[in-house]
Amino acid sequence: MRFKFSLVAFLLVVCANRAQDKPVSVEPPGVAAGKRFYMEHCASCHGLDGHGVGPVASALKAPPPDLTTLAQRHNGKFPAEYVGGIIRFGQPIAAHGSSDMPVWGPVFAVLEHGNEVAVRKRIQNLVDYLATIQQKES
Repeated sequence: MRFKFSLVAFLLVVCANRAQDKPVSVEPPGVAAGKRFYMEHCASCHGLDGHGVGPVASALKAPPPDLTTLAQRHNGKFPAEYVGGIIRFGQPIAAHGSSDMPVWGPVFAVLEHGNEVAVRKRIQNLVDYLATIQQKES
């Protein structure tokens, strides 16, 4: 009887450990989530690769910027705070182009049911992903 109980307990532990096995991701979880958000919300204008040539780009008043050169355009340093601000609040100055780009802060607030922490996390994940697609200086 004791042997059966030990065997059952052992099998339960093995099965529980197997259930927790997850595929290993090459990207950190925040970057992976940011990439999903990018594909859902940004790729139609900025393109799948971030170069600004998405399927909707030609219909816009001003072409979307190449997001892979953000670091190059900011003295070789990725401007995380600047990018997060544009995503959340928009950019009213002409340097960013027209107001065609949606202001995602309110959209994310609705998607997250007003949860400010979740909105900030969503934007940070997107910023983290954009940092990974920066062109390397040659």
